[in-house]
Amino acid sequence: MEIRLFHALWGMEGSYAELLERAAGEGYDGIEAPLPAKERETEFKELLDRHRLSYIAQVATSGDHAASFEFQVLRAASFNPLLIVSHSARDAMPWEEQLRFFEHALSVERSVGIPVGHETHRSRAMFTPWTTANLLRELPDLRLTADFSHWCCVTESMLEQHQEELELSFKHTIHVHARVGHVQGPQVPHPAAPEYAHELETCKGWWSRVLLEREKDQAEFASFTPEFGPPGYMPTLPFTGQPVSDLRDVNAWMAAWLRRHFLRKA
Repeated sequence: MEIRLFHALWGMEGSYAELLERAAGEGYDGIEAPLPAKERETEFKELLDRHRLSYIAQVATSGDHAASFEFQVLRAASFNPLLIVSHSARDAMPWEEQLRFFEHALSVERSVGIPVGHETHRSRAMFTPWTTANLLRELPDLRLTADFSHWCCVTESMLEQHQEELELSFKHTIHVHARVGHVQGPQVPHPAAPEYAHELETCKGWWSRVLLEREKDQAEFASFTPEFGPPGYMPTLPFTGQPVSDLRDVNAWMAAWLRRHFLRKA
């Protein structure tokens, strides 16, 4: 099974031309980013082709969530993405409304023929291990983009008490956001810091299980995006707002760690 690494554009400074050239030069297989503005579509597609980069499209639902999802996914399909990552629905939605949303989402996904990974993200329907597990049991065709750092924050734990929900989530994960969370937040200041060795090792165990499940499913590939975020995901110093770490360096370190621990075993 091939393991593919994607470069996140979130928080990165520079033009599309600069960012995609750099991603290709640094050996990424593709980029992950929201859909470009309509007036930038042609440029964006040409840059992807020029640098031979795959694309993971990000969408985020709002308002009429089902209609919002359908509109964005149909537009994303025109970019021929490898897969689509969706911030789906809302945490406060009643259960029956969530079910209707995800039933519709599965119908749209089937119509475009592009895998959709619904992200385990705060404020969204899949914001906890137990709500996600309930949805997966009810609608077993749902697939996930696993960003377990959000669950660490929401549960104030490293998910020690949620092994059953994790095991189910591993089986449904098609993409991983490789960000290390901790019990009080979705992002450690730097994953290389020795004081966060336990958190990094815990994430390694989760991500290894995702790879194992992908292999069991005879998937062609597994994919990771190092996706640490800018301030205020990134902690900052008081009074100055200075980030405690350089975002590009942190994501580059995470990419190198993934290559060292996973790609050599692929």
